[in-house]
Amino acid sequence: MSDYEISRQTGVGRATVQRWRRRGIPEDRALIPSAIHPEEWNGSRRQAYSYLLGLYLGDGYVGTFDRTFSLTVACDGAYPHLVQECVKSVSTFAPRTPTVQVVPGSNGVRVVSYWKAWPLYFPQHGPGSKLDRKIGLVDWQIEIADEHPKALLRGLIHSDGSRCMNTFSVMLKDGPKEYSYPRYFFTNYSTDIQAIFCRTCDRLGIRWSRSNWRNVSISHRDSVALLDEFVGPKH
Repeated sequence: MSDYEISRQTGVGRATVQRWRRRGIPEDRALIPSAIHPEEWNGSRRQAYSYLLGLYLGDGYVGTFDRTFSLTVACDGAYPHLVQECVKSVSTFAPRTPTVQVVPGSNGVRVVSYWKAWPLYFPQHGPGSKLDRKIGLVDWQIEIADEHPKALLRGLIHSDGSRCMNTFSVMLKDGPKEYSYPRYFFTNYSTDIQAIFCRTCDRLGIRWSRSNWRNVSISHRDSVALLDEFVGPKH
């Protein structure tokens, strides 16, 4: 088969297929730590993981790179504060500071960390798109998410969400009157990830609705006010 066809069928990147074919498949990729122990993490570390989990579910993936693994989180360079928050959350767990790579010709940046242990932190990882496989949290992730639902929602909204103003006009007796109110959107093509988002909203008493098959909307005044307390506009 061609490198392209191997990549298509396995979900492994074409460049990786070429490198493995020319240099051989690394033999020590399996030599990663046998386990992690989230039950031993303190409260701040568990909160940081909940936020990082939200980023990963929204715009992150674990891939292979030479003889190790890489965690990559896609970010928008227009929000430097969020990029730095992503770097901080990754650095909480990674042994080395991640790199920030600019995507040529766009505002996109990638926060990238190389570490053999990343598959243990995100057991949802696998070849190809998240849309092509079941995405569910394992028991210890559910426990952390339930302890720190606000951090998880922040990560999900910072990666795949937005806060905007909804403006509309109503015709009254004395003429048209314009109204405006804030609302949040969470946009993701995976129904499994949408379900994680909605479940977390339910735990916090946040009212949500579906605008369409890919968008979850939050426009209820009290729910928006609650999100504003720990999410707010991106910057």
